[in-house]
Amino acid sequence: MFFGKLFGKEEKREETRNQWIKCPKCTSLMFYKEVESKLNVCPKCNHHFRIGAAQRIEILADEGSFVEHDATLTPVDPLKFSDKKSYKKRLEEAKAKTGKSSAVISGSCTIEAQPAELCVFDFAFMGGSLGSVEGEKIKRAVDRAIEKRCGLVIVSASGGARMQESTYSLLQMSKTSAALRKLHDEGLPYISVLTDPTMGGVSASFAMLGDIIMAEPGALIGFAGQRVIKQTVGVDLPEGFQRSEFLLEHGLIDMVVSRGDLKQTIGDLLALMLPQAKGVDAKKEPQEQPEAEAEEETNV
Repeated sequence: MFFGKLFGKEEKREETRNQWIKCPKCTSLMFYKEVESKLNVCPKCNHHFRIGAAQRIEILADEGSFVEHDATLTPVDPLKFSDKKSYKKRLEEAKAKTGKSSAVISGSCTIEAQPAELCVFDFAFMGGSLGSVEGEKIKRAVDRAIEKRCGLVIVSASGGARMQESTYSLLQMSKTSAALRKLHDEGLPYISVLTDPTMGGVSASFAMLGDIIMAEPGALIGFAGQRVIKQTVGVDLPEGFQRSEFLLEHGLIDMVVSRGDLKQTIGDLLALMLPQAKGVDAKKEPQEQPEAEAEEETNV
């Protein structure tokens, strides 16, 4: 009886302890429900906590509108890669952790009633790394956007290319960039949303190719890490030079948008850009002039 009461108290104490969150920026201790109600943004200093792909979709897509595509695409291990663990083992662990088969969830939805193809990276799946499946999902999302004549939104949260796939992973940089070129040629909008972190091969390819590039406040954005850059160039680097505010100040991104305003901002941009995209078809096929106007032009 005594041990049962003791263990019960320990479990209750652990549960209570998990209900409090410490902000890594301002070190404030807050009740977890208070943070969740603010979309996982610190109410005291506006620090944006990292969130998963499912919650990101819930925030951005209109309720009940998201339909996932390509959920069955699964990475393979063509190189039989192994470091401290085999690539196959790492994939199994990532699937068990996230319940997903890749680092990208892609699908069709509406955002503030505007049709869009949405791709969201989940950092919990092997650091949101870009592999062959992730690249293929983005390419297919581009194809759907062209077919449906709608916009494309990609939310990046990645450490870069997936080293376990070597060249197969690096090829996804050119593959996604080429696909986005087709989207651009069709006159359709692509909005890139950079979250913490967006690094490596992702930032060096599709993440920085958006017609509009926006980032959440304080997001870490860059190619190599700060220590590597400092060792390479041999000089002291500006404070916060890889944060979204610094990139905005120096013209590398278009805007910094708080998480609570992302949906409205993206919806407004799509509403502005999509009518222009629909006008592309009209330019390709000129409308027939009314007979009266045609005769008047002939007489002139």
